[in-house]
Formats: sequence, structure tokens, C-alpha cells
Amino acid sequence: MRLVFAGTPEAALPSLRALIDSARHEVAAVVTRPDAPAGRGRRLVRSPVGALADEHGIEVLTPPRAGDPDFLARLAELAPDACPVVAYGALLPQRALDVPRHGWVNLHFSLLPAWRGAAPVQAAIRAGDEITGASTFRIVPELDAGPVFGVVTEKIGPTDTAGQLLDRLATSGARLLLSTMDGIEDGSLEAVPQPADGVSYAPKVTVADARVAFDQPAVAVDRHVRAMTPEPGAWAGFRGERLKLGPVELTEPAGAPALPPGELLVERERVLAGTATTPVRLGAVQAQGKKRMAATDWARGSRIERGERLT
Repeated sequence: MRLVFAGTPEAALPSLRALIDSARHEVAAVVTRPDAPAGRGRRLVRSPVGALADEHGIEVLTPPRAGDPDFLARLAELAPDACPVVAYGALLPQRALDVPRHGWVNLHFSLLPAWRGAAPVQAAIRAGDEITGASTFRIVPELDAGPVFGVVTEKIGPTDTAGQLLDRLATSGARLLLSTMDGIEDGSLEAVPQPADGVSYAPKVTVADARVAFDQPAVAVDRHVRAMTPEPGAWAGFRGERLKLGPVELTEPAGAPALPPGELLVERERVLAGTATTPVRLGAVQAQGKKRMAATDWARGSRIERGERLT
């Protein structure tokens, strides 16, 4: 089939590579978010998807909005049979949805109808889900509610961060998206409506959302930090500044002293922070304007006093 691929971040790259390498499909163009300022110099940088398309000599479309008339006209000229989508990051108007005869087919990193929205991987970890996965579905105006073509499942490990889990889902999801395109092309695959039960939502996670609440049980603190790693990054307040927190470790009740929520205890080989249950052991931390370092090194340099806490 003739395809126009839409995507933006690194998580979309395995899917784009799989479609480019496919002998059955032609990627005529990619749609991605406009170049954005990055780095100290704030120079404009191509998105990961756009950069990969450039490497392969594929036309790159960067409309400010998917409803832009010039973009819609070019999309119609390209006449795609289908438009596979992976984390494009913009809403698609009906005028765009109507262009490809097989529609826009999204790879979403959850087992729909669970965790519709922008941050399904983070939501699954925060909720303590043991199993998640990826789904391909036809895009409709309602958020992530279209009929599903196929799914793959993935176990969530006890130490998985959102970044680690997303990497695995991006790889297995790429195979799913390619097989979905194959099935649509040969007519062997029919989309099935999502069930009405089991719908949940995963809105975009902000920096404010990433703040750690130490008045929660240790298990919830652990899940929250892993869900926010690497983006947007879990953090807590300390001495009026923001302290970024890497994944923490749970402690055994018998080997951990009782600490009020957020209170720090510096020992020779570990730094503990109190929660609503047992303390957690801090891993890597990063103070404002500083490099990332082990919590023990940070604690020695900060000369933490008894009773100080993360807030």
C-alpha cells in the first residue's frame, strides 16, 4: 500500500523503520510536528521521525495544524491508501481522516479500551498493572475510541520505568503495526469495536504531576517515580528547590526505621526517605544546577540535618 506515516518521537522510529523496510508498502511521506528549539543555543531541531525520513529521502510534512489547508491539499495529492500513526502529537480533523481510503491507523501503547490518552505507559505503571500492551485501531473523532485491528501484550516488571517499558512496546508494536498494514492490504483483517466496559483515561503528564507525594504508601511512591522516569522526571522539594529523583528501592519492614513521610535519614551506604508505610531508599538524584549523582554523594555534600525532609 501507499502510506503516509505520522509520528514524532523516538518511540515511533521502530514502526517507521519497519514500514520503510517492508517490501509490500511504500512510505510516500511522513507527517511530524514542526521543528522545535532545543539545547542551549535553542536552535531548531528536526523531530526524530523527521530526521529518519530525511535520511531515507522521504518527503517530510510539518504542518502547524493537521487542519492546515496547504497540508490537506498535499495529503490529497499524495493519495495514500492508509496513514499509520505512532505518537504524532496533534489532533486530526475529519477532513484529514477522510483522505486515505483505509483511514488513519494508530498504534497506541495500551490494551484498549484501557488507558486512552497521551500517557498510557505512565498510567499503567502508576496503577500497578501487571500486564499492558499495544493496540492498533482506526482513528475516529472520539479520543482513542476507534475499532481495534490487533493487540500485543507485555508484562510490566517490578522495576520497569516508563522509558524501559516504552522501548519494549515500541519494538513489539512496530511488528504489530506492520502486520496490521499487511492485513488491511490483503483484506484478512477486520477492525472490531472496543467494548463499552473497562474504559480508562491517561491524560498528558505535566511536571507538576511528577511531584512525589511521600504521604502515600511506599509501593505507590515507587510506582510513581518509575512512571515519571525518564520524562517528565519525578521530583520533590528540598530546601526550597526542586530535587529530581531516580527510581527508588523498597525496604523490608524489619530492616528500616520508622520515618515520617518525606523525612530523610542518611546512613553510611544509603539514604532513606519516609513514606506512609516503610521508607524507600533513594537512588540517583539531581539537584538544581547540578549533575545527576548517587543519593549518598548528594547527602554528604548537602550535610543533611536530622529532621529535614523532602516535600
